[in-house]
Amino acid sequence: MPRYKLTVEYDGTRYVGWQRQANGHAVQEAIETAFEGFTGAKVTIFGAGRTDAGVHATGQVAHVDLAKDYRTDTVRDALNAYLRDEAVTILSAEVVPDSFDARFSARKRHYLYRIFNRRPPPAILKGQVWWVWTSLDVEAMDRAAKRLLGTHDFNTFRSAHCQAKNPVRTLDRLDVLKGPGDEVHIHASAQSFLHNQIRSFAGSLKLVGEHRWSEDDLVAALRSRDRKRCGPVAPPDGLYLTQVDYGAARAEP
Repeated sequence: MPRYKLTVEYDGTRYVGWQRQANGHAVQEAIETAFEGFTGAKVTIFGAGRTDAGVHATGQVAHVDLAKDYRTDTVRDALNAYLRDEAVTILSAEVVPDSFDARFSARKRHYLYRIFNRRPPPAILKGQVWWVWTSLDVEAMDRAAKRLLGTHDFNTFRSAHCQAKNPVRTLDRLDVLKGPGDEVHIHASAQSFLHNQIRSFAGSLKLVGEHRWSEDDLVAALRSRDRKRCGPVAPPDGLYLTQVDYGAARAEP
């Protein structure tokens, strides 16, 4: 059975998340339904990251095993035809070895968090960004973000429902930059993240940008390893899975 790697883009606004669930429509379900229409068979796809309800992707990766060989452009175009009423697009399909696993073969995941920083609320970008109307000190946010780099116990910055057994993660990148127009962008990269880790970072860094927290306050929250010390968790609207890198290393559990 040939294995295919899919690169997927989606607007998460209308979905309960990536993973198929009983309580609503999921991105995984939409793609699996498209496969059934295309091939006539039920399949299961496996994603690199289980994005939450409302979270978007410009570079999600998934793999699937099919019963027969298809041209990769045929897989891409046929799926997109069946997905035309969904907010999901297959950007590419490629044949990969059976050893490839979208989740466990991943070496690094890259995320973008978009803050819309102006007094009037967004109209066109509503649901795509986090609207913060108070002025943010982007340079202060970036300096504070650098204090979180490296290997730490990130228990403070994860959901109470996080299922990871180990809260220790290695954060490779956390940059806060002025984006286009009125946007502030937070770029985060690591092999794996805890549940709500980036949204927790964004909410806490917002406090730094408003000068309600100092850099030392952020570090103190980290070192407390206490979720109650985290700033308010940012909404899912501004979060995007942008890229997944692959190689020999396995993801952290």
